[in-house]
Amino acid sequence: MSFQQGLSGLSATSKSLEVIGNNVANANTYGAKSSRAEFADLYASSLSGGGASNVGIGVSVAAVTQEFSQGAAVNTENPLDLSINGKGFFQMASSDGGVNFTRNGQFKIDKDGFIVNNNRDKLMGYAADAAGTIQPGQALALQIPTAGIKPAATSDIKFELNLDSRVAVTAPAPAAVPQIDLTDAKTYNNATSLSAYDVKGQSVDLVYYFQKAATDQWNVYVTANGNPISQDALGNPLPSTTMTFPANGGTPTLPAGGLTNVTIPASTNSSGAATEPITGVTLDFSGATQYGSSFAVTNLAQDGYAPGQLNGVSFDSNGVISVRYSNGQFKSAGQLEIANFRNPQGLMSLGGTTWARTNASGEAIVGTPGAGSFGGLQSGSLESSNVDLTGELVNMITAQRAYQANAQTIKTQDQVLQTLVNLR
Repeated sequence: MSFQQGLSGLSATSKSLEVIGNNVANANTYGAKSSRAEFADLYASSLSGGGASNVGIGVSVAAVTQEFSQGAAVNTENPLDLSINGKGFFQMASSDGGVNFTRNGQFKIDKDGFIVNNNRDKLMGYAADAAGTIQPGQALALQIPTAGIKPAATSDIKFELNLDSRVAVTAPAPAAVPQIDLTDAKTYNNATSLSAYDVKGQSVDLVYYFQKAATDQWNVYVTANGNPISQDALGNPLPSTTMTFPANGGTPTLPAGGLTNVTIPASTNSSGAATEPITGVTLDFSGATQYGSSFAVTNLAQDGYAPGQLNGVSFDSNGVISVRYSNGQFKSAGQLEIANFRNPQGLMSLGGTTWARTNASGEAIVGTPGAGSFGGLQSGSLESSNVDLTGELVNMITAQRAYQANAQTIKTQDQVLQTLVNLR
């Protein structure tokens, strides 16, 4: 018996206890992965190549490996907290110009609009152009636009409604002037409203009046901030369009395709401010019908909007980043690119729940969340540590007993040597 075996056993078991202690310490660290100490026995070499009955000379720590199994997802309701459900790592641009990898999705937006973690590394992915179109290619540090969104003038107004075919004609004789009195509900059948926006993003209050002119024929009058957009020389309202329905009450045959173009002139809003003219506005009545049922508007939509400020950020399961503005508009600001490795255990741990690639791990294989073998993205959740605390405590007891046993072999060897020394 030699002291060598006992000493190596003490060293290896002490290393195992360090690994177990590190696992226990990180049981509540998001994105942390458990490690284990892997041992190998030691034998002395023989010059003759024999030694089938050689006694080993102890044990060594062959490697400390990490287990990259999936940790449980914990809901946080913070849209900037992300977890990957499946394979993959977030790619982070470090301050030294390198790329690190992590499973910890605790992200924040810094003062410059970059998405960063607690190490100040920047989340990487594909940028989007000014129109919100994702530009796949080289992954770069993602930056959320901090500026507001510019207004857009209305160019298209869509109507989805039914005009009651059973109502009486309200249009007067053709010679009558005016043809409609917008203050007298007896001169028209129905009305509805939907605002439009000028080039400055100012709201223009539009009201649409529907007047039955004859069987299957309806006049449509439009006012902007209370003033008719079409008038005769005397200032009397004129129809902006006239709809003619087929006998079955379906999509209007006139105007062609249910489409007509109008110009909304400059006007003064309720606050006394002047609004700009809106040219080339298409009124789309292709969704209008004339059936024997009550007047009903099922949808009114227009494509203009007021200016807006950044209100929030969200991520979908494919990693697309959407920014939400105070005017209700959404726009894509980029898409995450995640990475995977053929041998994740070959990654080098850098601390801070980040890893770096090595020759052992191989080159990173990149893609978007949910594509191919890559895991999907979950917003508002974090991946907890995969440490099994119960198992680690049992391993700790086992390692403690092994340490005591190795110490006992050293004590026994000491007693044997003492006996030899005491021989006279």
